[in-house]
Amino acid sequence: MKIQAAVVRAPHAPMSMETLDLEAIRDNEILVRLVATGVCHTDIAMRDQAFPVPQPIVLGHEGAGVVEAVGRAVRKVKAGDHVVMSFNSCGHCDSCQEHAPSYCHDFFGANFAGQRPDGTSPLSRGAESIHGNFFGQSSFATYSICTERNIVKVPQSAPLELLGPLACGIQTGAGAVINALQPRMGQSLAVFGSGSVGMAAIMAARAIGLTTIIAVDLVDERLALARELGATHTLNPKAGGDTVAEIKRITGAGVHRSFETTGVMKVLRQAVESLAPRGTCGFVGASAVGTEVSLDVIDIMTQGKTLRGIVEGDANPDVFIPALIALHAQGRFPFDKLIRFYPFERLNEAIQDSEAGTVVKPVVRMPA
Repeated sequence: MKIQAAVVRAPHAPMSMETLDLEAIRDNEILVRLVATGVCHTDIAMRDQAFPVPQPIVLGHEGAGVVEAVGRAVRKVKAGDHVVMSFNSCGHCDSCQEHAPSYCHDFFGANFAGQRPDGTSPLSRGAESIHGNFFGQSSFATYSICTERNIVKVPQSAPLELLGPLACGIQTGAGAVINALQPRMGQSLAVFGSGSVGMAAIMAARAIGLTTIIAVDLVDERLALARELGATHTLNPKAGGDTVAEIKRITGAGVHRSFETTGVMKVLRQAVESLAPRGTCGFVGASAVGTEVSLDVIDIMTQGKTLRGIVEGDANPDVFIPALIALHAQGRFPFDKLIRFYPFERLNEAIQDSEAGTVVKPVVRMPA
């Protein structure tokens, strides 16, 4: 079938809107008509080759839509179901078998290789093969193919056009707090970076009863939104002063948990140094391959601190995404306040606004 898709043909260049051919689904595949897709920092990083993803490629990995058709072996969903497409995983390694798919032993191959496991892509333009299957979906397109491994059925009563960001950015931030860092009610958290991931962490922290939630960012408008969403304190390093010292002034000994979302190694060190004894710092972000960080080993050892990476919020999407939807329906997780919609044909504008920091979470809506 013919579809419209945004194709990356060069790093740091606008994506081109093209008409592509999409293969018929195989027995284990699912065809989804996209309603909306979130724009994630990872899409931008992959466009610009932070990881060496092949090009030309169709990116997009926060897709929400309606199932159009399923292969003969598919049992999880049926035509007409409303769905979100999340990250991909192999399904048979130790991590996948232990319900930790975000740490799939083949996470990079399953999500960044731009092809099916057999080396093929479902996308082409005439005789030219276009890399697809990015995060098992390549959802910067009007239609997408995925599998049961990365599709999540959602309630038809939920606002489908809002739900795509739950697949990655929002899931990552909320899951980092709830699943990975696991602070107790009444404890403290400092979040470094108030983009969509950081904002999701702040909303999750409020939802589970943390009483001191500190947002750190360079943009005052984002800090104002962070306060609206649950931050009890905000810090802008541009105002001067020592961020770590200020966090310890607010909390006494430091925070129980810190969460670094910027991918800036200087900031990661601050997040570790802001911890109280026995505290844990979690970090995310698509830093360039080979990035290294310098830490004070004595500080970490003598204070019993923990530093851990987090992928996709330690989430099992089949369980976690419906839980976030339920919290949103109750008014306890208002992630819709982060979102600005753009028509699909203005995807490059949405990306530019995201890079400029003028929008927290852009979502592109596909033509009806």
